[in-house]
Amino acid sequence: MMTKLLWRATAVLTVIGALAAVPLLLSHDSHSQSAAAQAVTARLAHAAVLERERGEEAGGGADAQAYTDRAYPGDEVSMDEIQGALAANDAATTHGACVVIPAPTFDPVATLSAVERERCTSLYGVPTMFISELALPDFATFDLSSLRTGIMAGSLCPVEVMRRVVGEMHMREVSICYGMTETSPVSTQTRPDDGLMRRTSTVGRVLPHVEVKIVDPATGATVPHNTRGELCTRGYSVMLGYWQEPERTAEAIDSARWMHTGDLAVMDDKGYVQIVGRMKDMIVRGGENVYPREIEEFLHTHPKVADVQVVGVPDEKYGEEILACVILREGARTLTRDELARFCRGRLAHYKVPRYLRLMDAFPMTVSGKVRKVELREAAARELLPETRSEADPARSETLAERAEPQAAPS
Repeated sequence: MMTKLLWRATAVLTVIGALAAVPLLLSHDSHSQSAAAQAVTARLAHAAVLERERGEEAGGGADAQAYTDRAYPGDEVSMDEIQGALAANDAATTHGACVVIPAPTFDPVATLSAVERERCTSLYGVPTMFISELALPDFATFDLSSLRTGIMAGSLCPVEVMRRVVGEMHMREVSICYGMTETSPVSTQTRPDDGLMRRTSTVGRVLPHVEVKIVDPATGATVPHNTRGELCTRGYSVMLGYWQEPERTAEAIDSARWMHTGDLAVMDDKGYVQIVGRMKDMIVRGGENVYPREIEEFLHTHPKVADVQVVGVPDEKYGEEILACVILREGARTLTRDELARFCRGRLAHYKVPRYLRLMDAFPMTVSGKVRKVELREAAARELLPETRSEADPARSETLAERAEPQAAPS
């Protein structure tokens, strides 16, 4: 009997090993900010996809949501995006759960209506989708009491938004995942038993059979705990490569099979990872490194701000200046540059206070719901030097508004 078991185990491992190199899925990379890169396709292996959906051994994958055949996950993510295709639908299928698809494309009203009508227990989406739902003027009229869990992933998740999802959408066990198309997609995830602070301010710990390290972008050396650096990941989940792009594959995956994500992160001594920004989004203002994520998190606490994106724009004196692109909350008629500066004063370092403010109805998005910051930067650069918006201008004006006076450095 033991011999038969060993033979079967060897056979299974042989099959898994073979599948590790067999392409299963060609997935478009919408994580990229450039239109050219979006056409690049990641080749994911059979073993990576199968192991990702299994996720049984450490509470990862669908097991983190405690799915059963009585679970009703609502999937608002595009089916051609890796989170919708694998993290949502395949995870539910492998656990015998029903999948509710609210609409052909994302619609916040259709999503919340489906949750109420079908009594969904779980909801998947990227942060901008949850922000759109929370911003609905009649949000409070939807009965979302059936919700228990779900996943927020796909881009940086603002802490304040995560808190509102837990408190106002009843998703007390919601999980944050970190990953990318190239990693099938998840590398780290929060667990249901993580405290609220861990689940709202970190992207959790590494999943089973996956490695994560934080390195110095300049030297490649692993940095100590609680030190900012580039997040790298390695394991079965890493893609085989970009389709017919060997040079770009070599840029992303080094000789030891570490995937260099381009994301800046910090890992604490308990293994929890916090994403602090994208390397290419970092703003260098007068020699100071400024990370948009920090400013965005702070501005999300402003009572008039529904959503915000921070980007760098050209400046003759400092090299780059800071632009805050803001979508106002329902009922907020306007937000001036001076009002924003007063809110920041004494709470953000002087060089992190946005010099420019732009009020918008919506951000340019990829098909999978991620903000295209490159378009925000390019549009602002075309308008500089900016016109100064007066107090009488419409609240949704897209004219750049310059802060009256740069805040003096503290003595």
